[in-house]
Amino acid sequence: MSQRRNRIVVLGVGWGFVLLGIAGLFLPILQGILFLVIGLMILSSEYVWAHHLLNRVLNHFPKVRHAADAAKHKVEKWMGRDAAG
Repeated sequence: MSQRRNRIVVLGVGWGFVLLGIAGLFLPILQGILFLVIGLMILSSEYVWAHHLLNRVLNHFPKVRHAADAAKHKVEKWMGRDAAG
């Protein structure tokens, strides 16, 4: 039951960031690409299409890729996971 609840939370948070990102593409007060990347990073753990779309977005925006890689490394280090695996 806990695993199902965690998956629902991950999907809800991921889709929330994606929706904020879409809104941010049209509203000047939100960073649309940033929220989209965060949402896709979260959803890529559950969906293959999100992983592929994330790679396309990060290839299109190299500066965002560098920041995303640095953030991912920090999160993995914080969570005690090996950054290579």
